[in-house]
Amino acid sequence: MQKPLIDYLPSRIWLMKSEPDVFSFFDLEKKMGQKEQWDGVRNYQARNFMQKEMKVGDKVLFYHSNANPSGIVGLAEVVEEAKPDFTALDPNSEYFDPKATKENPRWYAVTVGKPQKFPKFISLSEMREHEPLQNMLLLRKGQRLSILPVSLNEYSFILQLARFHK
Repeated sequence: MQKPLIDYLPSRIWLMKSEPDVFSFFDLEKKMGQKEQWDGVRNYQARNFMQKEMKVGDKVLFYHSNANPSGIVGLAEVVEEAKPDFTALDPNSEYFDPKATKENPRWYAVTVGKPQKFPKFISLSEMREHEPLQNMLLLRKGQRLSILPVSLNEYSFILQLARFHK
C-alpha cells in the first residue's frame, strides 16, 4: 500500500501569538522541561490549525502581541500534537467554556517547547519594511488570528533578520 503524499511533506512553520503579560517566550524558557500546552485559544480557525494541521516537529515563530513593541522573540517547536484544552473544562479558568464537555471538548491545544531565543528581536514595524515579507499573513490588514501559517521563504528571511543560525 502506498503512503499518502502528506506523509512525505516536511514539517510546517507557524507564527503563534501570545501577550507577554499572559504567557511570554521567557515563561516558556523557565517552564520545567521547557514546554507548555498552548491553551486558551478560542477561535475556531486557530483551533483547527492546532487540531488538524499542526504536527510534532513543526517550527513556531513565537510572537509577542500587544507589546511595546510587538514582534518575534524566538523560535519554538510543536512537541506534542493537539489534546483537549483542559482550561475549557475548568470553571475557575478565564477560558472556561460551559458548552465544552469531556466527551465533546470543543477546544484543543498543542504543546510547544524547545525555545531558542533570537539574537535579535524582530519587531512588527521592521517586518513591514522588508519586501520578502509583504505577503506574510501577519502583515495583512485586519488579520487577528493568534496562529498563522508561515511560508518557508518568510521563515528563512526572518531567521536571517534575527541573525539566527541553526
